[in-house]
Amino acid sequence: MPAAVVTGAGSGLGRAIARELAGRGFQVEVTDVDPEAAARVAAEIGGGASGAGLDVRDEAACRAVAEGVAARSGSLDLWVNNAGVLWTGSSWTQDEATRRTMLDVNTLGTMNGTIAALGPMTVAGRGQVINVISLAGIVAAPGEVNYSASKHAAIAFSLGTLFDLRQAGIEGVELSAICPDGIWTPMLEDKLDDRDAAGSFSGRLLTVDEVATAVGKLTERPRPLVILPRWRGLQLRLLDLFPRLALRLLPLALWDARRKQRSYKKRIEAGTWP
Repeated sequence: MPAAVVTGAGSGLGRAIARELAGRGFQVEVTDVDPEAAARVAAEIGGGASGAGLDVRDEAACRAVAEGVAARSGSLDLWVNNAGVLWTGSSWTQDEATRRTMLDVNTLGTMNGTIAALGPMTVAGRGQVINVISLAGIVAAPGEVNYSASKHAAIAFSLGTLFDLRQAGIEGVELSAICPDGIWTPMLEDKLDDRDAAGSFSGRLLTVDEVATAVGKLTERPRPLVILPRWRGLQLRLLDLFPRLALRLLPLALWDARRKQRSYKKRIEAGTWP
């Protein structure tokens, strides 16, 4: 049975990914900064799943999990870096501790997990790392700029590491980055009235099951980069190419994003979505 590790899997998207992978025949190590939450999800999944506490900011702890799973299962076949945190607000209004936490979890946590997983994978000559990034890694999202900066760094690291693997002649290890639009998770549940979070509601709000299914499909057909939905990637990259145009369109874009945010709030409170 192939072995997989999912970080930040005590709730939300990580939990859905862990369940998706278990359904695909993986023996899943559910990890979370809250060990009790990880244990609960592992018990829900069953089928040999196990739960463990893991703070992805701790490189040594990530390495210990990777080596432990490889030793117990005979291989580490998949590592999904899902752990992430978000605080909104203008970049200059957030204190140093807030900025550092987002960089430590979203960027360094992704680096730590990836490098930890590559240890046993490069020795075995096979394996896959999937990094859950965000559309914020594609565009500088107003109101979420420091979060976006952490995700830009994470996507650069993901794609660059894949290039380095191939340059080193390592063909059997895959590395994928998946960039979904806003997802209805606990990360957004308290932001329905947060004007700075409007960007997360500006496209089509996704469910955790939609994204987890996409992650599952990546295990069958690895790709360097997946954007959900695809059309959003094209739209946002055009804005990146023409920043002066983006500045002119910004008031209209934010007006529409806040309109959609209010609409989702009404639907969620009425129980008609998701």
